[in-house]
Amino acid sequence: MRLIKQLGEWFDARLQIGATLRETAEHPVPRETASWFYVFGSAVVVVFILQIFSGIMLALIYVPSAGEAWNSLQTLNHEVTLGWFARAVHGWGSEFMVAIVLLHMVQVFWFGAYKYPRELTWVVGVFLLVMTLGMAFTGQVLRFDQDAYWGLGIGASISSRVPIIGPPIVNLMLGGPIIAGATLSRFFALHVFVLPGLLIAFVGLHLLMVIKLGINEWPMPGRIVRKATYVKEYHELTNKDGIPFVPSAVWKDLFFAAFILLAIGACAAYFGPFGPGGEPNPTIIQTAPKPDFFFLWIYAVLSLLPPSMETPALLVGPVVGIVLLLLLPFVSSEGEKSWQRRPVAVLLILLLAVAFGTFTRRAEHAPWSPVMDAWSGKPNPPQFLRNRTALERQGALVFQAKQCHNCHALGNEGGERGPALDNVAVSMTRDQLIRQVIQGGGNMPAYGKNLSPAETTALVTFLQTLRPPGQRPARDAARDAANGPAGALSSPVR
Repeated sequence: MRLIKQLGEWFDARLQIGATLRETAEHPVPRETASWFYVFGSAVVVVFILQIFSGIMLALIYVPSAGEAWNSLQTLNHEVTLGWFARAVHGWGSEFMVAIVLLHMVQVFWFGAYKYPRELTWVVGVFLLVMTLGMAFTGQVLRFDQDAYWGLGIGASISSRVPIIGPPIVNLMLGGPIIAGATLSRFFALHVFVLPGLLIAFVGLHLLMVIKLGINEWPMPGRIVRKATYVKEYHELTNKDGIPFVPSAVWKDLFFAAFILLAIGACAAYFGPFGPGGEPNPTIIQTAPKPDFFFLWIYAVLSLLPPSMETPALLVGPVVGIVLLLLLPFVSSEGEKSWQRRPVAVLLILLLAVAFGTFTRRAEHAPWSPVMDAWSGKPNPPQFLRNRTALERQGALVFQAKQCHNCHALGNEGGERGPALDNVAVSMTRDQLIRQVIQGGGNMPAYGKNLSPAETTALVTFLQTLRPPGQRPARDAARDAANGPAGALSSPVR
């Protein structure tokens, strides 16, 4: 003990942080906040530290390469001693971290802890929630199995819908228009460097504000928040009925954090790691990828919405939700904190919980496309095959074999996730069709790596025949003008 004391004094004489650490540990908190309702924030920090250390261990083996990522996870699962357990701890730690962050946000909202003077604390917490969800999503991509590959393709197609900046977002995210070699490296950088760095910075800022502004008092009915008097009343409360955080109030935080760590370890040992599933193969497209647990509700919502509502739901819904969360402390910074006198807040929490549970449960049976077996149910309607050339018939076979029927209807038969293609040649030129097939866009993933050049040529040639009888296919007016009158009249009508 004497040696430890001398060592501590030696470091403190040079770093001058002893007084700051003591002040931080012993900062007073209202006695009633030493409650089990206030343990979630500390637990999040502990789980985040666990994620950092387990992530470092995994990064020593993991290879962020499209060709080796899946193999490196197999090595961790089956060849490295306790590698499977390290992966399981990291995976279950992610699930627990998201869950505890959500519970912490609910508790803060329920207790009115976002009100003055803690508005900025709440705003930082919202960004921490978004970044935690980002960590969970990028971690799923790094598994790089069949579900991760196609889930990323769907995510890219969603991003491409953003007006004006959609294509640049996809290029930034994937390193090009399709999932290729640079894609996994970018997600590895996001998951290992960018997002953890931002999380560390925002967690530090969040803790600083908690210490400086104090922990929210227990919300008593009739204890009104007024900007003119709140700070004075809070200091009077902590002086009259306050206790030091260490050691008086910290033991429940430590007990709960230890329980969470044991729960993560138990889940990791019993359930094992998350995947990877089948090796990613872009030529196998008969798959219905599903995201991890906390994103399942989005999957169900998109499956149940009509296609025309998907883009507004994807682009407007999340933005509106985040903006409302950010504005909440500024439009409701004063007044009651007690849930007993805030029935609307309680009902809102219950409504969101029921909606989350219902959609998550529904996602077990909600298909990504309303008619996922359309390709095997019936062949292409015969009216689209009459009087076709050999190349066009070959394209119809590609359309059938690659399961384009899953999402697109022909003759009112097929999926409804994408638009019907009966007259697609009237609205899109050959070059546009090639670009759409290879690079994707809108609700359609990129299929550039899933089709050979010959298959792409045959498929697009067949798609060019899908138009009303006697009507010319769409043409590039600029190209026709460059070729002169002869070029404009050269397209045959079938």
